[in-house]
Amino acid sequence: MAFLSLRTASFRNLADAGINTSAKDVFLVGENGQGKTNFLEALYFCSYASSFRGIKDSDLARSGEESFSALAELDIPGQITVKVEKSKKTILLDGKKIPDRKDLLETIPTVAFCHEDMEFVSGSQERRRWFFDQTQSLYDPVYLDDLRKYRHVLKTRNAVLKEAKTGSFAGSDYRKPAELLDALEPQLAEYGVRLMEKRITAAERFSAVFSPLYEEVSGIAGIRVSYDPSWKLAHDKMAVINRLVERRAADLAQGITLSGPHRDRYLFLRDPAGEFSGNASTGQRRLLALLLRTAQARCFSGQTGKTPILLLDDVLLELDGEKRRRFLSVLPGYEQAFFTFLPEEPYKSYINSTTMIYYVRNGVIGNTGF
Repeated sequence: MAFLSLRTASFRNLADAGINTSAKDVFLVGENGQGKTNFLEALYFCSYASSFRGIKDSDLARSGEESFSALAELDIPGQITVKVEKSKKTILLDGKKIPDRKDLLETIPTVAFCHEDMEFVSGSQERRRWFFDQTQSLYDPVYLDDLRKYRHVLKTRNAVLKEAKTGSFAGSDYRKPAELLDALEPQLAEYGVRLMEKRITAAERFSAVFSPLYEEVSGIAGIRVSYDPSWKLAHDKMAVINRLVERRAADLAQGITLSGPHRDRYLFLRDPAGEFSGNASTGQRRLLALLLRTAQARCFSGQTGKTPILLLDDVLLELDGEKRRRFLSVLPGYEQAFFTFLPEEPYKSYINSTTMIYYVRNGVIGNTGF
């Protein structure tokens, strides 16, 4: 699975053009703001029909445009087209519509390394959950289905709680919200317990991959990933239902579900000192984020036997020479990799006989150097 070419239309600042990408390693060299990251984003958009920066589809369109598209030729063979026309998204695989972008997961799995990954270390628990949910969804489509079902039931329960708190239900019939919650809570418990069981196993598997990686590159031993569930009742659906009933009054008072997998925590611990990321230096946190992505790719390969596409956006820029060398030595196996570099970086020292090098200026991607 690899990208043979990419063609974009009205995508960010990229010139409307087709670019040959039929090499195992493709380097994009240019100053900041010229379009290197946008090119990687277009590749990712073909992989998952979304941005790796977590932005809205409308923000991917060139300024002043309402429609845009990205088309990728693959080596399997095949063709993926993702287009957005006045907020309506269409995904085509070999000319046939794909109704759910989940169906792209097995087509061309892609892992993106970018600056926003620092949020998984320094940001909210919501962002950490997002990362670990993504990691598991890459190789377990059933987990993604359960996650979607849990979120749907949670959204419905929260709507009932909010309406009950604000008195939006008609008349003074307080039995209605109680009856609805009685019906929703077994569903919430069922999907929630499934998620918790899989998260326990997945966190242990991830930590076993991540810990030696971080030690090898940073020289710091004992860093591990710990999963801390909101419900301390894994494997016991009835106990979870009873807990939800016991805490219903508190949920009603707040108008929101206060416990469950949507409140789970992931911690980066160093024994015996405890939580590591809050006390780590900026460089250590940056490396932590990079190696989270490396471990994500390795976990994917370990579970599926496949190697992903890697998109690495200026990831070497903030590493010193020795850490850069160590990081490159632990890169996961990959089908194809795209790297972005500033012109002053020593990118030529990383090329091999088959590397493609493109230079990016004002959204134009060409072979002429600086």
